Amino acid sequence: MTVPVIFNIQKFSVHDGPGIRTTVFFKGCPIRCAWCHNPESQLYQIEEMPKKNGKMERVGQSYTLPELIKEIAKDQLFYEQSGGGVTLSGGEVMTQDMAFIEPLVKQLKRKGISVAIDTCGVAPFANYERLLPYVDLFLYDLKFIDSQLHETYTGTSNELVLANLRKLSEAQANIDLRLIMLEGINADDETAVATISWLKAENIAVSSVHLLPYHEFGKEKYLRLNRESQSFQAPSDERMAELQNLWTAHYQPVKIGG
Repeated sequence: MTVPVIFNIQKFSVHDGPGIRTTVFFKGCPIRCAWCHNPESQLYQIEEMPKKNGKMERVGQSYTLPELIKEIAKDQLFYEQSGGGVTLSGGEVMTQDMAFIEPLVKQLKRKGISVAIDTCGVAPFANYERLLPYVDLFLYDLKFIDSQLHETYTGTSNELVLANLRKLSEAQANIDLRLIMLEGINADDETAVATISWLKAENIAVSSVHLLPYHEFGKEKYLRLNRESQSFQAPSDERMAELQNLWTAHYQPVKIGG
């Protein structure tokens, strides 16, 4: 079993699923989103990153399974009172060693802790199948319905993303669909209609839709890691409201932001 590297455990998170949550960020991702606001999540191994004062900080550490469960369970009272739980995020948790992740979600479920998975969909479906009985919610990031755009801005096609979304829906998984909104790239009516049309044609069942306007949080991390970054523009509030209205005609609820 390969023990995953975790680069952050965020307590009292309210944007990664319902209620008060603990979000566990696993290090390592199979794609490279041009707008990624956690570039330190991309590599699977521990690395060093200079802080603003110039001193080096270690990014990532490993937890044993009992250590991680103990850390998550510290806030179980808050989960129960708020309808929250734990969200496993990244990077991409679904590309981690399932010999670690499967017993993690099993034991959390036994403790009565609700589990959500935040995923980009670029992982073998067999990994999702192993977790289906224990996961209460999938936060599914659909970057682009257009495969060429997906490849341009993430480095890979969306074929596996769409196939896994279809299979999760067929398995009656609880899915929150999340879509990044980039002005001049995919925040137009034509893209929204094409995405909705595909979802309808494939009978994809989703519990909610989240339209996520681009932000530049984490931009300075690229400088600290000596990596190139790209800049995008968020749609205006008016454009986001128009998109929300368009989506609401087909799905409910449709929310702006996490």
